[in-house]
Amino acid sequence: RAYAYTVAAMYGEPGALRKDATVSVDVTTEAVEGETHAIHFNRGSPATQEYARRFQNRPPSEVGQAAYDWLSRGLVESIKGFIQRAVDGKFALKGAFYEFQWADVLDELRAAKGRGVDVDIVFDDIDNATGPHTKNEAAIKAARIKSLTTPRSNGTLMHNKFIVLLERDQPRAVLFGSTNLTENGLFGHANCAHIVENADIAGKYFAFYEKLTGDPETGRGSDYKTWTIEQTPAPASRYVEGMAPVFSPRANLEALDWYAELAGAAANALFMTFAFGMNTNFRDVYAKDDDVLRFGLMEKEWNGANKEAQIAAIRKLQARTNVVIAIGNYISLNKFDQWVKELNRVTAEVNVRWVHLKFMLVDPLSDHPVVVTGSANFSDASTRANDENMLVIKDDTRVADIYLGEYMRLYSHYAYREAVQIFLEKNPNASPDDMAKFGFLIEDGDWTTTYFDPKDRSARMARRLYFAGK
Repeated sequence: RAYAYTVAAMYGEPGALRKDATVSVDVTTEAVEGETHAIHFNRGSPATQEYARRFQNRPPSEVGQAAYDWLSRGLVESIKGFIQRAVDGKFALKGAFYEFQWADVLDELRAAKGRGVDVDIVFDDIDNATGPHTKNEAAIKAARIKSLTTPRSNGTLMHNKFIVLLERDQPRAVLFGSTNLTENGLFGHANCAHIVENADIAGKYFAFYEKLTGDPETGRGSDYKTWTIEQTPAPASRYVEGMAPVFSPRANLEALDWYAELAGAAANALFMTFAFGMNTNFRDVYAKDDDVLRFGLMEKEWNGANKEAQIAAIRKLQARTNVVIAIGNYISLNKFDQWVKELNRVTAEVNVRWVHLKFMLVDPLSDHPVVVTGSANFSDASTRANDENMLVIKDDTRVADIYLGEYMRLYSHYAYREAVQIFLEKNPNASPDDMAKFGFLIEDGDWTTTYFDPKDRSARMARRLYFAGK
């Protein structure tokens, strides 16, 4: 669709404003479905005023289908639609999922089997204290699809989320991304499903599926980690239509080092999501002394031990003049002017509330963007220990546009909520209503000054220059 946005500078007193200088910007949006790529994001923000107004802040399990549809925003529908493409016995669906529990999707797979489709899904059945094996087994039993599944019991985490569509035994397309098949994964924290219509890429994922069906060992003496490197070298030695997959676990950290190298090579801007803290490789990139604009969108500032030190490191990065980092949050008080209380989760038990996406955008508004997306957190564990998959996509401006548009939607949402939280932490006796009294509302022309100040610690000048195309 084509849109024209007009921004007008208004002068005068309230009630008698006059329009002065204006500027218009024409925008043409990308369709989510494309010849090679289809990309679907869920709402990714149950903590919204719109959800509170529409559904009186009740969890979707109480509201019903309307709430689920609104939170899904086409994500669940895209997964079910992909499965429905397997219309008869000429097709097969082969995949792997970490959390494999949402009944609607499991029922869709059973329906595909009823059409004669060859269906098999490898699921995480690793016996550890925090894994999803018990819930996976219960969901599979309830859906009556045990014969359509293969348990993965070795390894640390079978963290993949992908399905390969085959026709007459030939891979045709693959659906992958960050989305676990759970209520929180589909309707709560931010996730995506990315479909690639390419036989070679789908074939790589199918080979990964076949490897997983053998339940490979990950310890010393196993060739599994060597196999993933041979199948998907990093840095990539070959691209297919600008795409190169990267599978884990691996015997070294070369893939993570490559991602950091790509991030550090950004000429103008870098945008990354971090679900579980920020790895030191990327902290070093964000701390570089240059003029590259760097955005971060985080679930939380830390992961594991040394919580306070990790938070302090993120705060230090946030103070840089070219770095902008937002942390997931919600408006926590009942009263915020005309605002209403927000939902902070869709289910009682959650491990991730806000940001579960795993993607990186390097120079996304250039003619040669790089997008890295998939199931793996940018971490040591996701590289050396977990079953994971990522796809590196270069020079595809359409894909970069879609990811950047979604990134900025989520960033704008959570940056404000983080600002409220920081304000309240610094002013424990204040309420959000008091923010205007602390200099957030500037009633004269001085509000523009920071956008031309190279020392501004909110990166306003860096943002102005980048998004203005300078």
